[in-house]
Amino acid sequence: MQIIHHGAVNGVTGSCHQLEVNNYSHNHNNDISSYLIDCGLFQGAETAGQSSAEQLQISFDINNIKALIVTHCHIDHVGRIPYLLAAGFDQPIYATTATAALLPLVIEDALKVGVTRDKKLIQACINRLNKLLVAVDYGQWITLPINLPTATKTASETETTPLTYTKAKLKFKPAGHILGSAYVEIDLTGPKSSHRVVFSGDLGASYAPLLASPKSPYKADTLVIESTYGDKNHQGRKDRSKQLKNIIEKAVKDNGVVLIPAFSIGRTQELLYEFEQIIYRNKHNPMWQNIDIIVDSPMAANFTQKYSQFKKLWDNEAKRKLAQGRHPLDFNQLITIDSHQDHLAVINYLDSVNKPAIIIAASGMCTGGRISNYLARFLSKPTTDILFVGYQARGTTGRDIQTYGPQGGYVYIDDIKIDIKASIHTISGYSAHADQHNLINFVKRMHHKPKHIRIVHGDDEAKQALASAYQALLPMAEIEIGKA
Repeated sequence: MQIIHHGAVNGVTGSCHQLEVNNYSHNHNNDISSYLIDCGLFQGAETAGQSSAEQLQISFDINNIKALIVTHCHIDHVGRIPYLLAAGFDQPIYATTATAALLPLVIEDALKVGVTRDKKLIQACINRLNKLLVAVDYGQWITLPINLPTATKTASETETTPLTYTKAKLKFKPAGHILGSAYVEIDLTGPKSSHRVVFSGDLGASYAPLLASPKSPYKADTLVIESTYGDKNHQGRKDRSKQLKNIIEKAVKDNGVVLIPAFSIGRTQELLYEFEQIIYRNKHNPMWQNIDIIVDSPMAANFTQKYSQFKKLWDNEAKRKLAQGRHPLDFNQLITIDSHQDHLAVINYLDSVNKPAIIIAASGMCTGGRISNYLARFLSKPTTDILFVGYQARGTTGRDIQTYGPQGGYVYIDDIKIDIKASIHTISGYSAHADQHNLINFVKRMHHKPKHIRIVHGDDEAKQALASAYQALLPMAEIEIGKA
């Protein structure tokens, strides 16, 4: 067994990991079975020096890949799936039931934005995707296809080669990152040996809105784990909610707009949940009862509907609010913008009136999407406030604004230089990613702890810090940082 990485080892994007089984020297090539865990898009600094074609191409051999396993449908985990299909991939694509419902929407939008507007071509890709998609409920073991080696071993190989794995099983467990997100358990068994590999995907932070925190697996022999916040801990939920309320109240005193870049799935719904809570608790505050909260994203609106559709996956707190007759994702001040024409009209309207508003729009790292048009118009206005509530990868416009904005610097948006005069705020506590404390507890709470941990999906400092923490926790385990 070996694990090969095709992304998310030089940063936090392009997640794509290959689990290769039964690759022994005596085997024929068609005896090997591989499983691909995610197939994501590279973003930010990780695309430097690459053409669009180079960023998207499937540069690895797919002939032995028996299945694609999707942990969740953020674009940095699924964005290369259309190119995988174009390369001839025709094996099952396993995902949780909620992810299987969301994935076609994500892929369709990605194709429209980044590839083509040809409706027939897009529909052909979606039809092919739907044909291969297999929806799996959380906690259900399913059998993965596997090749049984047919080659005959030599006498020397019989002595030195481990026993072959003859069965492979897959189970999804809730990861608490976004709706449908999962970490993956893969059980490999043979006549006299077994090995359990766990791929974390993206783990959610504890006490995040809407979704329950992930629970650790019972066991793992090998663990491949993300490290986005491997060197940091988040604020507590009460503190970050109070900070959100205070920032908004100060920001709107000058009647300016508050721009919140947020992923259409996950972060947007969490923010709506938090805003509904603040509005509910401030019934006698005219500002909170009258301010417009604008979600300018058709995709976010679609995903919010899916979140409502899958209420059974909400945590107990959210379910209690529903029982009280409250609607955490649908309240009076919420305005949803659909068409591009309405989007441009809202920008012009907000630019012409002396009225505060909160705008939530994608992309979450300001690398495109409708947030770019808002930034182009409002970033140079002193009355504007930019609020970051999620990780900004190196090389993204969001990271540049976050870094240079407080210094009165500038950024380029659509090749136009824009001076940053807006106030810049960051609330790290709203990250949908586990922090260092969560990542350590994920391992600490396993009954049978891993003998081998490979760290991926993080900046160098985060990976090194997490590796040191794991080595202190498990002195006898092999802790390594994944390499391409």
